[in-house]
Amino acid sequence: MDGAILQGMTGSSEDGRFEAEVIAAYGRHLLVRNGEHEVRARPSGRRLSIVCGDRVLCETDRKHDEVLIVEVLPRRTLLARANMRGDSEPVVANITRLVVVLAPLPRPDLFVVDRYLCAATAAGITGALAVNKSDLEDDAGLREELDALTAAGYERVRCSAKGGQGLAELRAMLATGVSVLVGQSGVGKSSLVRALLPDEVIATGDLMREEEGRHTTTASRAYRLVNPAGGSGGTLIDSPGVRDFAPAIDQLDEKTLGFPEIAARAGGCRFHDCKHLQEPSCAVIAAVEANEMSARRYESYRRLRRLYSDLVEARGPGQRKKR
Repeated sequence: MDGAILQGMTGSSEDGRFEAEVIAAYGRHLLVRNGEHEVRARPSGRRLSIVCGDRVLCETDRKHDEVLIVEVLPRRTLLARANMRGDSEPVVANITRLVVVLAPLPRPDLFVVDRYLCAATAAGITGALAVNKSDLEDDAGLREELDALTAAGYERVRCSAKGGQGLAELRAMLATGVSVLVGQSGVGKSSLVRALLPDEVIATGDLMREEEGRHTTTASRAYRLVNPAGGSGGTLIDSPGVRDFAPAIDQLDEKTLGFPEIAARAGGCRFHDCKHLQEPSCAVIAAVEANEMSARRYESYRRLRRLYSDLVEARGPGQRKKR
């Protein structure tokens, strides 16, 4: 390791400690940035759970010529998912915006889209949509579902990584704060990153090669966007594609599960603890029956409600009060 780089770390103390930001995470192989310097690092011990976007405290181990992460600093926000046991697993940290990327092809699983958006709401993160491959013809049914998401309060941008349409609008959406792109495999997230960062080397290099053959649950990379007009253009985190996603149940509001249109109507229900499933005088059910709320979104809520109950049950008697 280059000792001169370590000496140049901003805020480095006499004992070699410095704060940094995790900008790439591939299993336990990490890349951290301090100022303009980037160095490889690894967690000190097995108990530290570190994800892209984390602010961390590092120390230099000169004996073994490496950087160790010794502490994860308090997170402002955290996008987390639930595993099959109902426990929460961190995905990315300290983000301000979650952008779900979807496309006409492959056909989007809108229930997965809903769960990502619910997870964002639960974590205090702004949710948004980027409809990639806009050069392909989409059908009226998909447009109707996207309109329902827009009506629920989610900003939406149509774009094409291939043709360049809508990239200016997407760049404007990402121009402030820290955004993460999420979505199913094949929707073109990495293509959008390359389109937004044409001069950036979108590669993982040795970090990925060292993880080959292992179960890598985290594979995210942060990039600095540049505003064509000058100045900072925000930070963008690319995340791996998924087939399914379950929000962390510790973060979900038990009454609304992160659906803003349900939160807006829940106060009108007859019962304070209404789950909006079959209770009498339920304002949510009434809105669906009156076509004032998307029937598919309501079905998505019902599915997440069942999943939520299953994950709580999966924790077992000793863990159910964890929330």
